[in-house]
Amino acid sequence: MSTKYKIRDQSKLHSITFSVVEWVDVFTRNLYKDILVENLKYCQENKGLILYAWCIMTNHVHLIICSEEGYNQEDILRDFKKFTSKKLVSVIEDNNQESRKNWMLWLFRSAGEKNGNNKNHQFWQQDNHPIELSTNEMMQQRLDYIHNNPVEAGIVDNPEDYLYSSARDYAGIKGLLEVEFIQ
Repeated sequence: MSTKYKIRDQSKLHSITFSVVEWVDVFTRNLYKDILVENLKYCQENKGLILYAWCIMTNHVHLIICSEEGYNQEDILRDFKKFTSKKLVSVIEDNNQESRKNWMLWLFRSAGEKNGNNKNHQFWQQDNHPIELSTNEMMQQRLDYIHNNPVEAGIVDNPEDYLYSSARDYAGIKGLLEVEFIQ
């Protein structure tokens, strides 16, 4: 991985975006989004993840994160992606109601075969492309971008109406995950 995509300062907030291979719209079903939410919660409780903002879109995830002292953001992301990748492929395989199952599994297998880092499937694209948020202006811009993503996609009319986002918390409505607020 190029050094420009490394997280150099673990104490700084980073905006992270990662996508499903081939931009497959996996997260149109709550079942799959709930797996991500549960694992983010697990990472908060057990891996030192500090979550400032988040949004799960149909084929990608946006986060603004930091890590507790002694934890590495890249390690948290690696573990999150590894676990959710295996879990999501397994749940898709076992989901008899999933009309797109064969197509999605074929795409994940094909992507995995092209990447020597995988044994069977590749669910997530390799890069996370972290952006260090070094100024208040950058933090606000990324926060607004993340929270407005479902509005721009036509999913909801207002950011706080989207359940799978921290926009609810920033609007004073209890969200699905605990977040630290960007001041």
